[in-house]
Amino acid sequence: MNLAYSLVAWQALAPGLDSRDVWQRWAQQPPVLDPTLPVAKPQFLPMMTARRLSGGSRAAVECGLALLARQHVDAVVFTSRHGELERNLRILTALADEQALSPTDFAMSVHNSAVGSLTIAAQQPLVSTSVSAGIDSFQQGLIEVTALHQAGYQQVMLVDFDGAVPDYYRPWLPAHVGQTPYAVGLVLGAGESLRCRACPQIGTPPDVLPQSLAFLHGVLGDAAEFTLPGERMSWRWEKSHG
Repeated sequence: MNLAYSLVAWQALAPGLDSRDVWQRWAQQPPVLDPTLPVAKPQFLPMMTARRLSGGSRAAVECGLALLARQHVDAVVFTSRHGELERNLRILTALADEQALSPTDFAMSVHNSAVGSLTIAAQQPLVSTSVSAGIDSFQQGLIEVTALHQAGYQQVMLVDFDGAVPDYYRPWLPAHVGQTPYAVGLVLGAGESLRCRACPQIGTPPDVLPQSLAFLHGVLGDAAEFTLPGERMSWRWEKSHG
């Protein structure tokens, strides 16, 4: 499988990382995040909407609104491995305890609540979809972007995000997974400046950052090539400035 894009614009948000200059410096160092640092307050997201959103969704909608403020977008793809896991745990706990459910948690617990919140906040009836595919959610979202390009949508925004995974689930996850809320937003057009091919994954995938953060680290870094490990495939990327 081969994929190709032009990167029109990007926006990202994580603890201690918000401005382009800070992300550029981060890309010149080993790719790690510090979950103890604060997440920057939203600049585009209305406060009332921000209060209704979970940490990961809040970062995702903020990045999406920032990109929409400076780029035309024809369609939107949101990807997330865990989605609204925090809300779903609260719902299940309330049911187990025979307590009333929070109306907000119930209404916002579906996987596409974040992208719906984006289109409402932006007041734009954009074509949108949500994808969840484990550790490969970002890369599978890119396949959706390609399908939208082929359907005639010229500029597609992809936002990959996750929130902090509740402690209840941590015994079943690797130590690094789900410690930090983050969002990475990309506006992608058709082109050849970024090319990707899938290769069989050999061995167990290493414990690394989520694919979108590793992608951003590779794109902003100096190396001409980088690889994102997946569940069954490795995704090898090449950069071209020609």
